[in-house]
Amino acid sequence: MDTLVDIPKYNLNEEEEKKLILREYRSLLKVLRSKLKPGDRKLIRIAFEMAADAHKTMRRKSGEPYILHPIAVAKICGDEIGLGVRSTICSLLHDTVEDTDISLEDIEREFGGEITRIVDGLTKISNVIDVNASQQAENFKKILLTLTDDPRVILIKLADRLHNMRTLDSMKREKQLKISSETVYVYAPLAHRMGLYNIKTEMEDLAMKYMEPDIYKQIARKLAETKKERSRYINEFIKPIRDKLEKAQLNAEIYGRPKSIHSIWNKMKKKGVDFEEVYDLFAIRIIIDSPPEKEKEDCWKVYSMITDEYNPSPERLRDWLSNPKANGYEALHTTVMGPQGKWVEVQIRTLRMNEIAEKGLAAHWKYKEGNADESRFDKWFQQIREVIGSQDTDSVDFLQDFKTSFLAEEIYVYTPKGDIKMLPVGSTALDFAFSIHSAIGVKTIGAKVNHKLVPISHKLHSGDQVEIITSNKQKASDDWLSFVVTSKAKGRIRDSLKEDKKLVAEEGKYTLQRKFDGLGAAMNQHNIDELVNFYKLGSNLDLFYQIAVKNIDLKELKEFKTIGDKIEAPKPLKHVPEKHEVPHAHLVHRKDTELVIFGESSDKIVYNLANCCKPIPGDDVFGFVTTGKGLTIHRTNCPNAAKLLANYGHRVVKTKWAKNKEISFLTGIKIIGIDDVGVVNKITNLISGELKINISAITIEANDGLFMGNIRLYVHDKEELDVLVQRLLDLPGIESVERYDMEDIPS
Repeated sequence: MDTLVDIPKYNLNEEEEKKLILREYRSLLKVLRSKLKPGDRKLIRIAFEMAADAHKTMRRKSGEPYILHPIAVAKICGDEIGLGVRSTICSLLHDTVEDTDISLEDIEREFGGEITRIVDGLTKISNVIDVNASQQAENFKKILLTLTDDPRVILIKLADRLHNMRTLDSMKREKQLKISSETVYVYAPLAHRMGLYNIKTEMEDLAMKYMEPDIYKQIARKLAETKKERSRYINEFIKPIRDKLEKAQLNAEIYGRPKSIHSIWNKMKKKGVDFEEVYDLFAIRIIIDSPPEKEKEDCWKVYSMITDEYNPSPERLRDWLSNPKANGYEALHTTVMGPQGKWVEVQIRTLRMNEIAEKGLAAHWKYKEGNADESRFDKWFQQIREVIGSQDTDSVDFLQDFKTSFLAEEIYVYTPKGDIKMLPVGSTALDFAFSIHSAIGVKTIGAKVNHKLVPISHKLHSGDQVEIITSNKQKASDDWLSFVVTSKAKGRIRDSLKEDKKLVAEEGKYTLQRKFDGLGAAMNQHNIDELVNFYKLGSNLDLFYQIAVKNIDLKELKEFKTIGDKIEAPKPLKHVPEKHEVPHAHLVHRKDTELVIFGESSDKIVYNLANCCKPIPGDDVFGFVTTGKGLTIHRTNCPNAAKLLANYGHRVVKTKWAKNKEISFLTGIKIIGIDDVGVVNKITNLISGELKINISAITIEANDGLFMGNIRLYVHDKEELDVLVQRLLDLPGIESVERYDMEDIPS
């Protein structure tokens, strides 16, 4: 769903608007031209008119007519995802049932059951990832149930989200942050898993544009500046390969494309390097026109030609021809040493493989006939169905479990008989045991990986052969949850622990019954609830269990009043919410709360700075209401930001800094350079002497001609820190200066 506003903010009159809508509608028909059968145009026209009429009084935040949004979503579905006429009709109608007077019955009358079911699925999930955290998990389950019912629901939802990301400029800052976080947290990984790599990449880039605008602009500028140089290099690299392909009479297209801004930034962070040092800024793609029976052979032929010309990096070969990814992606990837000593990634695929890589699941259906491998998506859906069906979680853990289980890259491991099992990256021997059968999982005591004995927490890698060792005496334990990653394993372990807990709790229930008898009180729900609340527990089961394991000895029962057969907890000990929770709750629900941090209002609001990212004035920040701790200020590029904004949007408060030169903030920098006489002196003179910045602690370690310095210091704001970083970099022999991002500022 899109956000509505009543007052137009852009300058088209009614006549021009009509022309614009008609122009967009015609361009949608153009996209669908090759897919239209007799009668289709009429159906699309009915859907368009129905939606246009229903949305006629609505406008988007930018002020443009709302109908342009459903048309754009339909266009993305047709052009970029490759869906057909029925999906176009659903896209045009996707917001009508929720936002207008049109009902599902109206849609069924016009278009029949299939389209109605998809629109119903889209309506149910239109407000996903909102309200409160546990509600969000419930909503997300609805998405997944409709996904396994008809995957077109999720494909249209992804198109809807992509269009909203493309038009996010007119939204308020906090809305931009929230929508970007959800996108990067859930929708981009989902697009990736559905095989929509282009959409996933664009979503990540757009989210970064709003969450880390400065770095985004900086990398975009550098990519633009180096474009000519890259084109020259790509042509030089491609020429000998093209000659070889022509000689071998292989019909192929070759082109180079820059890596996405988001993936370049990830590499810079991961490897701790500058833009100039990211070696594979672009990938070369070779697409071969090859008949189905010769696809594999031709791809390996091309690989051979490339590695004859350029030296490959042996650990960077990825063979997704023999084992396609779960989302159907097939290709050969290798990284080779090109001219001028630069590493270049080369991707080799056929036209069919390329279509699946671009259009994902939608292209998959097209090639479905007679392909045994097609069950991969179905298997994935089946696993999701199983997990949702068996889980009673309403916690936010569900979303995290889903991400690690179903949105991660996968590895392939073998059973002792040579059957392949597909598991998410990071899976352990115990995950493998549960993937075979729950009954095997709970009895697992160890495993043999490639015939060597390993513990159940051992992480598996692609190609491992795994044999599970079980014992009837083994029982699931709490610590298992800390190292399994699959939803199935987590769900079954929790179920098993609950069963064990129930058995122990029976003893506690019996003890409580005797205590109640002694007091002359009844063993009824009212009395049990009084104790559950008094001890601040989550359920009856927790109460009985805590009594059984002697964590609660019930001596406080003497202080309870007994009225008839009911007990009443002593008043002073009843839990009351901490006072400062109330004003914050009020503060969050006020529309557009503008919170000035460290200005006049700072004495009225309890706040603290998050340890995970150590914000300082000038950083892009948001406030997060933490139960019991008041307001915590995080940077928008904090490692925890996406999770907090996506899961708990309702607890986010808009914040900005006020200039206050009185207060200093602790931050930390890491300096790497050439170990030279007097280098420490130069650094401390600059910081303390010239810039008058207070140093809290400094450690310098030298090793083999290099030194690494960690400095904790107090600065007034980001501007002051940026000046310091630049001045340090200007010193001779200093290689890099980085601010610490996490809680690892050395103490």
